[in-house]
Amino acid sequence: MAMTFLLDTNAAIDYIGGTLPGKAIAWLDSIVDTEVAISVINQIEMLGFNPDNPADMLPFEELVDTLVILPLDEEVVTRSIALRKRHKIKLPDAIVAATALVHGLSLISRNESDFKKIPDLKTINPHTLL
Repeated sequence: MAMTFLLDTNAAIDYIGGTLPGKAIAWLDSIVDTEVAISVINQIEMLGFNPDNPADMLPFEELVDTLVILPLDEEVVTRSIALRKRHKIKLPDAIVAATALVHGLSLISRNESDFKKIPDLKTINPHTLL
């Protein structure tokens, strides 16, 4: 099955932490192995955390191991630069948005405020799934 969604770090944290509504957890459970990818920046953000208890990293490591990781290639770099110039967003958000746009993916994120500036980017807030 083709990748359809890009999972932002904040949505991954909420998913692993069980803080999403039940419907969103069920939806992500049904697609995470087949339709969800992450950007290399999401991989860095998720695995770069250093909790007091190293066992707290295991769910993140397992999730990252199951997902397709999309690289920071030249097309994503170019698109990230353009997004930063046009919308004045933070570098990690620009990379995530550019990755979604370049690969034609919908972004799963609760960070609606930063991404709503980008008209071509389709976002899904898992906290507001009906």
